[in-house]
Amino acid sequence: MKRRQFITLLGGAAVAWPLVARAQQSAMPVIGFMSARSAEESAHLLEAFHRGLKEGGFVEGQNVAIEFRWAQGDYARLPALAADLVSRRVNVITAVGGDPSPLAAKRATSTIPIVFGIGGDPVSAGLVESFNRPGGNATGFIVLTNVMEPKRLGLLRELAPGVPLVGVLVNPNFPAATRQLQQIEEAARTVGQRIVVGNASTDAELDAAFAFFIREGTGALLVAGDPFFDSRRERIVALAAQQRLPAIYHFREYAVAGGLLSYGVSITEGYRQFGLYTANILKGAKPADLPVQLATKFEMIINLKTAKTLDVRISDNLLSLADEVIQ
Repeated sequence: MKRRQFITLLGGAAVAWPLVARAQQSAMPVIGFMSARSAEESAHLLEAFHRGLKEGGFVEGQNVAIEFRWAQGDYARLPALAADLVSRRVNVITAVGGDPSPLAAKRATSTIPIVFGIGGDPVSAGLVESFNRPGGNATGFIVLTNVMEPKRLGLLRELAPGVPLVGVLVNPNFPAATRQLQQIEEAARTVGQRIVVGNASTDAELDAAFAFFIREGTGALLVAGDPFFDSRRERIVALAAQQRLPAIYHFREYAVAGGLLSYGVSITEGYRQFGLYTANILKGAKPADLPVQLATKFEMIINLKTAKTLDVRISDNLLSLADEVIQ
């Protein structure tokens, strides 16, 4: 082979390799990951999601790509984020971080598969036809975030016995807020507990709600499950500490951040399961054939350091029930 011919062939190969690489990359399936929360405070959840994906045979950058979209607690942004993912023709949408995310995804597409995490009932929300046979393009997990408030009120009363007035922090913009508040009010009436409700859907309203609790003489606080609150958890924990309010929350993250007590599902385990279901769909499973599952791992976390700071005595019963005690 002549030298000039060899150089020509080598140059052609140099051009061809990037084309091959781009073709391989374009053939890689793409996950549209959409959350009502924020990326900054969800790193541990993404780690769990990637772990589930890997268990299902997928690793980001190797055989799957991920497009991330975050609403940062602003639910009004979700429809546009969902529409953007649909326009990019992703292979599956993982819609998590609270009920508004899967609801926006479902409204945006009836064909792209959706894996959701939802705190309430996906049937009444219109996401699926039934638990066992979802029937459409969506399936996922119920993490029970929105239906555990009465249980948490009971735990709060044991945490702070004899408190005449309990504050309840609710985000009125959260779709499940009305039902959450109804359940809390019913539970409070049953046990004769007086409550006062503070509404907050912005940072300024959070400050105003805590000022309201203090003016009313609130002695303890229940923070309702809500993605906006999750994206502001350190701020909420700090406000409760400043006002010396014993408080209960729905996720372990709050207790780790300095909250007194949390009770709810293991959200990291939930995200691992989201990853597994997403991997199953990438391998060819249809959402209509994958049953909706209930989260089964619950955890109670007590922060003893915060208890000492607030001069709150934790009962032996609560300590015996705790899955983890932070010293």
